[in-house]
Amino acid sequence: MDIVDAHCHIISDDLTAYPRAPIGGKQSAWAATRPVTADGMAERMDEAGIAQAVLVQATTNYGYDNSYVLDSARRRPDRFVAVGTVDPLRADAAASLKAAAGEGGLAGVRLFTSGSTVPVQGEWFAAPETYPFWEQAAELGLPVCLQMRLGPATAQLTGLLGRFPGVTVLLDHIGYPDIAASPAGAGAEVAALGVHPGLHLKLTHRNLERLRDAGERAGDFLRPVVAAFGARRIAWGSNLPAAEQSLPELRALAEGVLAALPEADRREIFAGTARRLYPGLAGGRG
Repeated sequence: MDIVDAHCHIISDDLTAYPRAPIGGKQSAWAATRPVTADGMAERMDEAGIAQAVLVQATTNYGYDNSYVLDSARRRPDRFVAVGTVDPLRADAAASLKAAAGEGGLAGVRLFTSGSTVPVQGEWFAAPETYPFWEQAAELGLPVCLQMRLGPATAQLTGLLGRFPGVTVLLDHIGYPDIAASPAGAGAEVAALGVHPGLHLKLTHRNLERLRDAGERAGDFLRPVVAAFGARRIAWGSNLPAAEQSLPELRALAEGVLAALPEADRREIFAGTARRLYPGLAGGRG
């Protein structure tokens, strides 16, 4: 099966060329203890039978310095495209985004509003100061990966999607819905967002582990979500090396949880959606 990893991170072992500059000044534990270089990622992809990958900026290691993901994607355009990070609150955010995109530039952008080193969900991504950034992203057709938690910031997300219907947003880790507490409840929460055509879901181990643990009840989440979004708006990502498992194990986890879905849906989730969102991947299809 054609597989694209829509969400993985790389860390250089050259601290001179690519110094650390984590957002908030705090490096994530995984970046410090189990970093993977671009070459190492390509080797792991070969082991797992994965054709191409989206290198998502390791914000908790590099902050707004996108040099390493950009350089890595430029060196291996047959395997990688780069998703970087910008500060949407800066007055020059729209201009910076436009300059960073284009031929050989960023294929997408990521906003890190909550995560391992940002325990409190930020709402700044929807502040009026960010509107020029969102307008530019929509104009460029540049997907925006949004790392956030549903619940604390759902209203801000839906407000943005209503204000900027032309923008494409990928919800990292599907916004961390609480599948463990109630697969059906989490499924209903996520499915309700399917009315926004620009919203896409990024399915990673953070969701898949909960679905695996839910056993037969996993369908209570998957059925309404796939029905509301369609497989063409869902993409799988490994989250390596933030995920502790090996890439073959992460692929197997996803394949096991999604085995009950029709083959056509699995093909979209494992590759089709990512290839549409990131056209630069098409050139390396083998």
